[in-house]
Amino acid sequence: MADEQSKTGVLGHLPPLPRKPLNNSVIAMEQAYRQRKGLPVLTEAEMEALKAGVPMPWEAGGAGASAAPAAPSTAASAQPAAPATTSAVAVAEPPGGDSAGMTETVKGLLASYPKWNKSTVAAEQARRKRKGLPLLTDAEASALTGEAPAAATPPTAAVPVPAAAARPAVAARTAAVVAPAGPPPIARDGTAVRYVGTPAVGTSKAAAAGGVATAGPEDTDIDRVRRRFVWSSVVAFLGAWFIAFFRFFLPRTLFEPSTVFKIGAASDYALGIDEKWLQKYRIWVDRRPDRLFVIYARCTHLGCTPDWKPAEHKFKCPCHGSGYDDEGVNFEGPAPRPMDRAHIEVAPDGQILVDTSHLYQWPKGQPSQFNDPGAYLPV
Repeated sequence: MADEQSKTGVLGHLPPLPRKPLNNSVIAMEQAYRQRKGLPVLTEAEMEALKAGVPMPWEAGGAGASAAPAAPSTAASAQPAAPATTSAVAVAEPPGGDSAGMTETVKGLLASYPKWNKSTVAAEQARRKRKGLPLLTDAEASALTGEAPAAATPPTAAVPVPAAAARPAVAARTAAVVAPAGPPPIARDGTAVRYVGTPAVGTSKAAAAGGVATAGPEDTDIDRVRRRFVWSSVVAFLGAWFIAFFRFFLPRTLFEPSTVFKIGAASDYALGIDEKWLQKYRIWVDRRPDRLFVIYARCTHLGCTPDWKPAEHKFKCPCHGSGYDDEGVNFEGPAPRPMDRAHIEVAPDGQILVDTSHLYQWPKGQPSQFNDPGAYLPV
């Protein structure tokens, strides 16, 4: 990681100049990529330049471009795996400070990249695990992040620095720019939780890891009303299907009038056709001088109910024009035979008992059943 971070002005996956302003998602994705690869993460000034669509400080045309070269050309940068030289350590450390508490490993890492945080330290630890290198101790990690001074080691003969400096303040790109002082150290108890890998690009964790502030959508009244409407529609739809599902198992009963009923005494009827029971039982009571019988009001053609025409003294089917005389015998139209007659008898109470489930017919070309017992009552 030290050899990769010794480079200044790493473009990474960023588009070259000229470029359009970048949004927070693209910047967060670039930050995550740099953390995975061990490259220097973008600074606040670089992120502001990317959002504004202007050159970054180290690019041609950016602020401080003349003070920071695009890429090092010295022999020390050409061999990043070699230990940091005395001059490099002097640049990375605060001027006039004391180097007590700084190990050679920490000094070399600070010389390659001055701004360290927990994420970059975790990435360095992961790189050392992959490469089989010695892991950083807690004291070295604290010295890199500036939370606490590292373990005391004999000072080197390079350039002495004061022990009061807790965080290196000079960037690797320039020896003249001093970083602002960080927040005071915070005492922490217990074991620190370290994340393995990097958050997924496009999530809030990835944006937070890249230093980009994120905020979710506001929960407004109109959104709550819409959600209630959608859920009410879903519940109503499922409820209707639930009722229809159980209705399928209920019996389907057809209520029809009784086929056996009483219509009164024979003396209650005058000569001719009586339509008193047509709507309720679909019958006509036909009184003759010598007999009384009941005609079942159903056309023998296709089952329509004929109409009684007193002026014409006949039954007329409204469907296909079949005609019957006053005794229900067909004489015109497509009807093949006379209308049927229901079974009648006298009940013990003296009333006429009619049974429409037992019908007497006169089939075409066959003997008539109209004179059978039960087809009429003698009067």
